[in-house]
Amino acid sequence: MNRFSFNARRIAVLIGFVATAGSFVAVDAVMAAPAKTQSVAIKGFAFVPHVITVAPGTTITWTNADEDPHTVFANDKSFHSSALDTNDKYSFTFNRPGDFAYFCSLHPHMTGKIIVKG
Repeated sequence: MNRFSFNARRIAVLIGFVATAGSFVAVDAVMAAPAKTQSVAIKGFAFVPHVITVAPGTTITWTNADEDPHTVFANDKSFHSSALDTNDKYSFTFNRPGDFAYFCSLHPHMTGKIIVKG
């Protein structure tokens, strides 16, 4: 195999085809969609950012950066965490469109909202 045919084959593979017996055959490639994730910090007795707009299928991860425990509790009870100590995380994947208000059940003045559009 000379250098040209090696590079041509590499290019063919990169564009989703494999060179075989002088012809091209399509190859089914499964490409994973990039993970959609967003982060919310719990710090200073607040959810930061306070409101996030995301597409369906997005996973939100809350991380407690405070020294006091906090929770993440949906107003409609569709999701809720246990008490999160310092550096603990809680994740939830939002699969359907809608507005999802939430609060800390230990400190009800702490509120936030996830808006799912798409």
